[in-house]
Amino acid sequence: MNFSDIINSLNQASAFDLYRMQAAIVRVLDDPKWLQAIQTRIQVGQEVSYFSVKANTLKRARFLELRRKQVILRDLDDAQSWIIDYAAINLDGADVQIREHKSQGLGRNEVAIGETVGFLDRDQQQRTGKVIRLNDKTVSLQCGNSQWRVAYSLLHRVVDSDGLAHEVIEIGGK
Repeated sequence: MNFSDIINSLNQASAFDLYRMQAAIVRVLDDPKWLQAIQTRIQVGQEVSYFSVKANTLKRARFLELRRKQVILRDLDDAQSWIIDYAAINLDGADVQIREHKSQGLGRNEVAIGETVGFLDRDQQQRTGKVIRLNDKTVSLQCGNSQWRVAYSLLHRVVDSDGLAHEVIEIGGK
């Protein structure tokens, strides 16, 4: 599915249209055929990836218990146990990145907790930080010893944040 096109269409819908669509999606996901299709492919102890709405990214986990409509799993990164819906399990390795086409900045769905992003501060100084929280209109970033709240529209991707801390070496110079 092309989620960028879907997001663009959803941005043009009214709140009532979105609410109706949410209700329809919930009804479809409650159909036992979806649960059974997933349940037949998993077992306790299996390692999988699941989509975390809070972090807006895939996370690795191991199944602890299978329930009728949900599973209990242990996140392999932070060792916390979670109860999630079967539909959140990414058995087929689907790409979860949503690339919104914006003229500048990053969209809310393009940023995940733990990613490193950059921005220009009020003094036009380039800063980079690790995303620690996703807010409605801003991102909370850990930049060194300080925290910043930055609007999504001011963020940009950072290709190699480790390279910023290292000395620049000229190659091929005379």
